[in-house]
Amino acid sequence: MADKIIENNQVQIMGEIASDFKFSHQVFGEGFYLVDIRVKRLSDSEDIIPVMVSERLIDVTQDYMGEFLMVTGQFRSYNRHEEKKNRLVLSVFARELVFVEQEDDSVKSNQIFLDGYICKPPVYRKTPLGREIADLLIAVNRPYGKSDYIPCICWGRNARYASVFQVGGHVLIWGRIQSREYMKRLSETESEKRVAYEISVSKLEYVD
Repeated sequence: MADKIIENNQVQIMGEIASDFKFSHQVFGEGFYLVDIRVKRLSDSEDIIPVMVSERLIDVTQDYMGEFLMVTGQFRSYNRHEEKKNRLVLSVFARELVFVEQEDDSVKSNQIFLDGYICKPPVYRKTPLGREIADLLIAVNRPYGKSDYIPCICWGRNARYASVFQVGGHVLIWGRIQSREYMKRLSETESEKRVAYEISVSKLEYVD
């Protein structure tokens, strides 16, 4: 059962360690830490992707800044309560870590596969330049009755295809994790820079 569930949420990223390990939480005496991985895009920009790592996988007291890491795992979400609201927090949950000498251009450095269900009506729109976009929120089942809620963004023909998907519909998605900075307005006078994470969809399939 657990193996089947793991198959429906598969991530592999490769990039440069860009932060120290920061303690997140503990489960049954096992400590979990967050670390940022800088992953290059095909364009000259990059994504900074948070990775949740068990202290059993790596010595979290060491300084690995600038070293390259291949991470295999799942993309997970949890709700963090703040400002009287729940905020969706996303990170890659590492199942396996491998240090690599440097970035290998022959290996895809950022790929994800999700098998899940539409849990909100798709939001379809066009940019001022006429580019079509559709936002999806996908629920991906985990063992023990839990689910991860993962925002996805489709472009062009994929956006048109996704715009008619029904809530509860079963979808398969292939793509990459991307980070995006935005300004969150906190009050009339205050705003704060934040980072959102979503799946940039390269291929999707509606399963009847």
